Amino acid sequence: MDGGRGGEMGTETGSRPPAVTGRDPRRRRALLDAADRIILREGPDVSMASIAAEAGISKPILYRHFGDKSGLYQALAERHVRVLIDGVRTAFRGPGELRERARAAIDTYLATIAANRHLYGFLVHRAGAEDTATHSVMGTLIRGLGGELAETLLAEGRLRDPVRGHIWGHAVVGMVQAAGEWWLEHTTVPRAAVVDGIVDLLLEGLTAAGST
Repeated sequence: MDGGRGGEMGTETGSRPPAVTGRDPRRRRALLDAADRIILREGPDVSMASIAAEAGISKPILYRHFGDKSGLYQALAERHVRVLIDGVRTAFRGPGELRERARAAIDTYLATIAANRHLYGFLVHRAGAEDTATHSVMGTLIRGLGGELAETLLAEGRLRDPVRGHIWGHAVVGMVQAAGEWWLEHTTVPRAAVVDGIVDLLLEGLTAAGST
């Protein structure tokens, strides 16, 4: 969710309004950068007018670059949620045993949302709640991660039943999200303690399911 490192995130999903032709993609990227800056600075309740002012334009012109407010929300969601998921995916696919890989992936997730908590709040609690298309975009990306985790558990023989594998994959993603939400409100708890708690729960559950 780091706006400084974010950018255009490739293939767009969801029911975004038709793209406005004749617009410079560099200008669009600059407008998203402006939205990132003011959200990080002022918090998730920042107004659309303030985002436009940060970019040095009027609100109608801001919307014109994205179709409407929903288009702006979706562009920000795709930009940051995809970066977050790519980071988690890379960490989980790294070398080492399952415990080390799971720790790295969960720690990456928690560190990223903590460092960008205003953007996280804007996307999850505001944009996702206000706009069903944005909620759908984020849900599609997150469900994709659950499916990837399921396929990894099945490919490694951690689980053998495909149905159970997908139940596990999506349940783990939801568990990490929920624990992350709790931790953002209890940041005096060390991040490592949250990571270890989730990993222990995951591995103990896999053992109970008959895996080794």
